[in-house]
Amino acid sequence: MTSGFEIYLRAHTSLGDAEIEQIVSAGKLRSLERNELLLQEGQVCRHKTFVIKGLLRNFGTTADGSESITHFSPENSWTIDAESYHLQTPTQFSIAAVERSEVLQWNKTEFERLLHEIPALNNFSQKLITQASYGNRNRLFTTLSATPEEKYESFVKSYPDLLARLPLHMIASYLGISLKTLTRIRHSQLHR
Repeated sequence: MTSGFEIYLRAHTSLGDAEIEQIVSAGKLRSLERNELLLQEGQVCRHKTFVIKGLLRNFGTTADGSESITHFSPENSWTIDAESYHLQTPTQFSIAAVERSEVLQWNKTEFERLLHEIPALNNFSQKLITQASYGNRNRLFTTLSATPEEKYESFVKSYPDLLARLPLHMIASYLGISLKTLTRIRHSQLHR
């Protein structure tokens, strides 16, 4: 099952076989059922997680009990609550499987050891952090300034493969619009 992760590392880094084996062997495979929590609000995020297969969502729960989805992590992507992980404080967010998923996880101590021992992994990790920061900034700007139609178009461009895998209520939550508005937008696009 870890072969997907090995292929990912070979495609995105200059790591050698021995380094890849060292990284893989330090991780632990975990299977998640649909809707199973990987991290629950109030817990401390103790792992970096790579999604080998499946789809996860990061979300907060509002006072009325509804979800506000902040991020989707499909296969070949990472997921973490960065603040909780780095500060080792309880998270305000949860991470759950949208569909049956397979992930590879490293605890904080192991991953920091790997970053110290493998400079190329450390460089790659910093690159991912920078890309996530830029992506979050752009998503925040879109959320604050775009019309619902523009938000949906941006989502379609960013995640074309996820449209068929996600329930509409999750897409609406991610976009910060009502399900009724999303349905109207999709309906009007079909009739163009």
